[in-house]
Amino acid sequence: MRERKLHLLTNDIIFGEAPRWHESRLWFSDIKDHKVKAVDERGVLETVLVIDGDPSGLGWLPGGELLVVSMLDHRLLKWDTNVLSEVARVGEYCGGLLNDMVVDRFGRAYIGNIGFDPQVQPLQLNTTNLIRVDPNGLVKVVASEILCPNGMAITPDAKTLLVSQSASTDLLAFDLDGKGDLHNRRLYARLPEGVTYDGICIDAENAVWVASPTTNEFLRIKEGGRITDRIGSGDAIAVACMLGGADRRTLFCLTSNLPLHEASQLGDSQIQYVEVSVPGVGWP
Repeated sequence: MRERKLHLLTNDIIFGEAPRWHESRLWFSDIKDHKVKAVDERGVLETVLVIDGDPSGLGWLPGGELLVVSMLDHRLLKWDTNVLSEVARVGEYCGGLLNDMVVDRFGRAYIGNIGFDPQVQPLQLNTTNLIRVDPNGLVKVVASEILCPNGMAITPDAKTLLVSQSASTDLLAFDLDGKGDLHNRRLYARLPEGVTYDGICIDAENAVWVASPTTNEFLRIKEGGRITDRIGSGDAIAVACMLGGADRRTLFCLTSNLPLHEASQLGDSQIQYVEVSVPGVGWP
């Protein structure tokens, strides 16, 4: 495997999550700074909005409105550049804090949660639900018995949803029908023991880039489990990744010097990047 080196884009964040390439900028949630931010390829950073309930997953409706997961109060919010409004409350469907999300081309939001309350419970293997929130606010459980559903991606043909499980080495795949329902749950890939999933994205060869916080690296894994690339993040925790840039061949890597519950000041985390050969596709 060819060795690649990460380059710093910005470190003016506390704990970044859910990176998304949109309108020539990388958007992300700075969870501990309670803000959604965007940064361009020169490193110029902007605060887009403040989310008191801690922002996480991001996505866009067909009309251009931004959807944001509010972790602590289990809400999906909508931002239309002027007004922040509530789309749905989903706490009754979840086993823990809301987490990452992918929004499809129709504006249907698929949202995961960690399956337990980290403030009162140690990490444990509680299964939980994957939910879908439609643009009209309708909430539906579309899959169950998932071990901490986290990063998600939809293939460019809009027919497959991939779900990483942070409490398992298994990356799951589901067939996605025209109504937004999931079928044919199956194993897409299995990581080696000790490697774990956080944020993911997909490329034009249907390979998945995975952030592994336990091994401080970003991995590219093919269907079936073959690892083609490994990019180390040194002493920093690998949190999430996104393919972007003008040709979507820039892999933006969110890393942190501290775990989420310890990060507290600007500079504790950073966004780094590296050029790769296969461009990003699909959603997010």
